[in-house]
Amino acid sequence: LDKFFGKAGDDVTARLKSDYRETLSDLMTEQFNPAWIGWARARGALTRNQAHGSPANLLDFYAAADIPETEMFNKDRDILVSKFATSAAHVTGRPLASSETGTWLKEHFTETLADVKQLVDELFVAGVNHVFYHGTCYSPDEAGWPGWLFYASTEMNPRNAIWRDAPILNTYIARCQSVLQTGRADNDLLLYWPIHDFWHSPEGMERSFSVHRRHWLHEQRLGPVAQRLWQRGYTFDYVSDRQLASAAARDGSIMMPGGAYRAIVVPACDHIPLSTMKQLLALAQGGATVIFDEHLPKDVPGLAQLEQRRGELNRLLAPLNSVSAIAAGDAREFQLGKGRVLVGDLGAGLAKASVAREPMADQEGLLFVRRAWESGRHYFLFNHGKEPLEQWVPLATRAAAVALMDPMSGRIGLGAIRRPGDTRTEVYLRLEPGESLILRTVSDYQPEAPVWAYLTPAGSPVELHGTWNVNFIHGGPELPQPITTARLASWTELGDDEARRFAGTAVYSLEFDLPSELQTPTTQSQILLDLGKVCHSARVRLNGRELGARFMPPYQVAAINLKPKGNRLEVEVTNLSANRIRDLDRRGAKWKNF
Repeated sequence: LDKFFGKAGDDVTARLKSDYRETLSDLMTEQFNPAWIGWARARGALTRNQAHGSPANLLDFYAAADIPETEMFNKDRDILVSKFATSAAHVTGRPLASSETGTWLKEHFTETLADVKQLVDELFVAGVNHVFYHGTCYSPDEAGWPGWLFYASTEMNPRNAIWRDAPILNTYIARCQSVLQTGRADNDLLLYWPIHDFWHSPEGMERSFSVHRRHWLHEQRLGPVAQRLWQRGYTFDYVSDRQLASAAARDGSIMMPGGAYRAIVVPACDHIPLSTMKQLLALAQGGATVIFDEHLPKDVPGLAQLEQRRGELNRLLAPLNSVSAIAAGDAREFQLGKGRVLVGDLGAGLAKASVAREPMADQEGLLFVRRAWESGRHYFLFNHGKEPLEQWVPLATRAAAVALMDPMSGRIGLGAIRRPGDTRTEVYLRLEPGESLILRTVSDYQPEAPVWAYLTPAGSPVELHGTWNVNFIHGGPELPQPITTARLASWTELGDDEARRFAGTAVYSLEFDLPSELQTPTTQSQILLDLGKVCHSARVRLNGRELGARFMPPYQVAAINLKPKGNRLEVEVTNLSANRIRDLDRRGAKWKNF
């Protein structure tokens, strides 16, 4: 076929190959997928599918399964790519969008729970709400530690030291997903994928869509438009030609199986199927808003009946093309039936369409995803930046109240809000780098809940002094001897060779009297215990009472029930298995059983 195509000119070859690629995509979507999905459903099973890597239209291929599934790698983390799987779920009304999580995150046994949390948070803001770890592989007992290994995973299994505190992360994920699986996705825009421009190429035969090489997104016109919308705080889902065919206009909105959208954005493209152009104009006739970035499509894809389809496209676009040139930074508006078509600068088009953006996107490092529930909206926020955030954060909604929910600790309270205008609310937030928070906006009533406590330092830190006892309780290869020290430091610095190669858990304990400057009724009930640097997770007990667990900065917990004298502090610290692997490497032991 390639030799035959090569006899034609580049444009003819590109058109033939475009037809071939579209046919291949249709065959995979209409025949392959239904076959295995039907087989699974006949046996009472749901299907999850990672469509990426396929030459088929990803949006259609993801959406065919019950649960579309994405993945991210350490060097290939791209939220805009992960949104293809979640968009397929949102547009078609699938309640779950999953992720293969932790693959190739870092080198084996050096991944921390904090590393996994950051990855999970990036997946959450991409729209994922159904996390699967990758991976746990079987290992026989006689294999010894660390057992049989999977080549690309985070080793999320009981043989890894971090497994002991993995329930802290799992509880965090469960709290987030309990919110992110309720209600529905709440995105304003459908962003059309002009896939035929990518398929229109004389090079090669199949054109796959990989999560590693993302030229198909970022080197096409779709990528810069998606990036611009994302950075400006416009919420969107990608949509395919096939999915658009099921859209309907109602009361000024575009109705999809998964919900309503305010407008459709079409990136500047050269080729668009005639059927898709007809559908876009029909939606506008019915009351929808369609925004063409920069210019209208110029041609139809493929070679079959080319002149006939090209002529019909030109007739459809003639009324929209019969005006003077569009000024830079502006968009021309055409009334079409009950709706309208906007052509020109995307920002101007969105403004004329009155599509609101989330202004919180202007805050560097602050990422979010938004969902609707029966009385308002849910926002999952993640401080992806390097600096703490402490300020009033605007929301593109008007709320009677905003509840703050900390998925790490479970703390809930009503946040401080103000309303500078009629259409939006601002909420006061504090987020350390890496911290996340869930907001629940309530539009029409005042819920009963405690007020959120914004903690502020009331004085200088007070250091606890005394003799620390370090007892090793779990891990290997051997449990080191206990350590007694007045200098709080890592056990690799304080202990012997066994401590230096130890991976597992040790308890740092201290008997102390409450410092005199803290023995007042006000301060004694509002003391924050700061553990400083922890490598890498900690569970804290004070006078036999659990205060909480942390696996990332800030390693702080509220200290309650302190006594003037005779307090006992216990900090159970778990490190990584890297110490133990290092020891095996130094001794020349064979452990890489992949």
